[in-house]
Amino acid sequence: MSMNFGLVTAPRSGSEWVRTAQDAEAQGYSVLLLPDTLYTPSPLPALAAAAAVTERIRLRPNVLAAPMRTPAATAREVSALQLLSDGRFELGLGSGRPDAAGEAEKLGVPWGSAGQRRQQLVDVIAAVRATVRPAPPIVLAASGPRMLATAAELADRIHLAVQPAATEQELAGIVATVRDHTDRPIAFSLQLVGIGEQLPYFMSKHLGVTIEQLRAADSAALLPADPGAAAELLEYRREKYGIDELLVPAELARPMAPVLARFR
Repeated sequence: MSMNFGLVTAPRSGSEWVRTAQDAEAQGYSVLLLPDTLYTPSPLPALAAAAAVTERIRLRPNVLAAPMRTPAATAREVSALQLLSDGRFELGLGSGRPDAAGEAEKLGVPWGSAGQRRQQLVDVIAAVRATVRPAPPIVLAASGPRMLATAAELADRIHLAVQPAATEQELAGIVATVRDHTDRPIAFSLQLVGIGEQLPYFMSKHLGVTIEQLRAADSAALLPADPGAAAELLEYRREKYGIDELLVPAELARPMAPVLARFR
């Protein structure tokens, strides 16, 4: 098992997006990820464009909100992405962020209860696996007990959808919960929230999170600035928990470069 890195970003123009996708591949990122919100470009056509200008990097929405599309519509789009990427697409999927009900209303789709959204997610996975060839890896965002149980049953990989201040102990508890529900080997992903003194703009300005708060909480997703110490911590988690993928917001790509280089 090796340590992999994903770049989380969004297009700002067509030419810039081409450079971003190609640079991410050249720098050694394993996967390119786009969020699925109404405030960022739709991830599926953007990933299709990235597929056309890259050869190796995998492509994944981070993550598609299952309630926003019917299972059949999602399966159709996934099939197109698999074709255009020569099988490099991965289906990142979730039951929807807690604050996404307003987005569903704008799109004219029902939001439903937590149980209904979870069932929609199950239905999407079934539709994709029944109709898309090759069937893509399924990456489920999960943190609560019910979603973790669903992910343990159905996912190829679990994105640990934890709060920025989640601790090492909380990560260990989530991994243990998954392992209690399945004997299948499942890999885990964690999204970086900061490194050294640096946080992404959206984290500090929109969520009001500070480095001091993360340090006080002993946040597991805040890495030390020293590349050697950061690499050692990531290697420890890979071996102990199976967290073999770190998702890096584009704003943190520069300070993360020396860490990534240690795994290349």
